Amino acid sequence: MKSYMAKPSDVQRKWYVIDADGKTLGRLATEIATILRGKHKPIYTPHIDTGDHVVVINCSKVVLTGNKLDQKMRRHHTGYPGGLKEVTYREFMSKTPDKAVYLAVKGMLPKNKLGRQMMKKLRVYAGAEHQQQAQQPEIYEV
Repeated sequence: MKSYMAKPSDVQRKWYVIDADGKTLGRLATEIATILRGKHKPIYTPHIDTGDHVVVINCSKVVLTGNKLDQKMRRHHTGYPGGLKEVTYREFMSKTPDKAVYLAVKGMLPKNKLGRQMMKKLRVYAGAEHQQQAQQPEIYEV
């Protein structure tokens, strides 16, 4: 018996809207990453992008458990000597909550061309409004 291998032309993509209001950041990100990879479909093939498009709304209302808002740090380096920048997640979430969700999902996808292709199917909005009404997205319950 042969294994089924999906072809890029066989993949039919859907659009989903996920409301992040009151959801935990990590658990939400794993669910989004699963949809973007296509692991929720029976035609999942590891080396083919079989995932769907995801629109995430209300990212400003996402929750971090415990003391993570004050203890967890967002770090990035500018590339210059002494260029390490650190910001607490309380400040990071207040300024750019959509970027926090985006980076959480990005960390859960493959670090290669396929992962970058999957990230192009993610749209993240801090508020309740989004610009993808024309695609008629379905509401996805997490």
